[in-house]
Amino acid sequence: MSISVKITGSGHFLPGNPIPFHEVDNILGEMTDLPVKTAKWLQRMKNIMSELIEVEFYHFAINPNTGEFTEDNISMSAKAASKALKNAGLNPSDIDFIAYGSAHQYQMPTASVRIQEALGIDSCGEMSIHANCTSAYKALLTAYEFIKSGRYKKALVVSSGISSSELRSEYYNQPLASKEELLLRYFLSDGAGAIVIEAEENNLKKGLYLENCYMESIGGNKPSAMGNKRPAYFMNPKEEYEKGYHHLSQMLNDNLRELFYEDSGSVFFKGLKRMMDKYPFDINKIKFFQINFPSKHISEAIIEECEKLGIKKETLYTKISMMGYVGPPMVFLCLDKILKEEKLEKDDIILSFVTEVSKFMQAGFVCKYY
Repeated sequence: MSISVKITGSGHFLPGNPIPFHEVDNILGEMTDLPVKTAKWLQRMKNIMSELIEVEFYHFAINPNTGEFTEDNISMSAKAASKALKNAGLNPSDIDFIAYGSAHQYQMPTASVRIQEALGIDSCGEMSIHANCTSAYKALLTAYEFIKSGRYKKALVVSSGISSSELRSEYYNQPLASKEELLLRYFLSDGAGAIVIEAEENNLKKGLYLENCYMESIGGNKPSAMGNKRPAYFMNPKEEYEKGYHHLSQMLNDNLRELFYEDSGSVFFKGLKRMMDKYPFDINKIKFFQINFPSKHISEAIIEECEKLGIKKETLYTKISMMGYVGPPMVFLCLDKILKEEKLEKDDIILSFVTEVSKFMQAGFVCKYY
């Protein structure tokens, strides 16, 4: 018996009011103790970045008056999940598997069982996956394969990100902060997204179905372009702070470009081509192409390259300008927006792909509307 996987519900949650670019420092806190040269560089770069990344508004889970957090990864996940369940017409108890994806996590017990608890689910399978911006895709792939195999019938796939917790001014040991560690303050935002997928064992009914999911890592012989300096064990917190090992960093454009672009094209382009070769589909039926990148400028450069594969430029779908880049959950936020704000017709395809740069992991999926 062939089992198809149908997307039956979606939801997202964005904390707080929309914050315009020029107010980001008011929410995250001014960086007042930076080295002089770094501070001057940051002031110049902020003006450039406001044009480059084309983000009008961000969302942060921070009270602008008190500076206190208003949400965390679990509360945002539960709120997005509740919306997806309602949209699917399900109760939490109907779910028999939860897959959670996040950039990284240090809590014990893990987030998936905390989300299970927040939703009041007595018993279910669960899994937490931490792999930067591919984590949401890998959570989806895991749930997809479990449903295809018949192990589970109804799965909740959730992703959340509270990047602001690593970007607030008091988080940094500011005298040690580098340029690579400060850029992310103006890229990243907070939020959560969720989808519900279910087994369809009979003839396909009207709706959106997952056709395939894909993942790979091409970073085995590439240096890490994003991350922190923490070792693979817990450090003394005081020593960690004094050395700045907790700072989240990403390579600047020139160095990153050397790793991202190779002789025969970008790693994104070549990875997407490998996925398309492994799981062929009708390119002419692509209605929306969701590129999971933190900048509209980068996404537009990538779509121009992908025109070589027959993908039309006008299929590019992005919502980054109105919410900032929320990291892994961005893929589910966009999917939710498509399902609730766009019109899909029979045989329309949604294509999504991502390259993350901490170790050049890549992932994607194809959905088809029946």
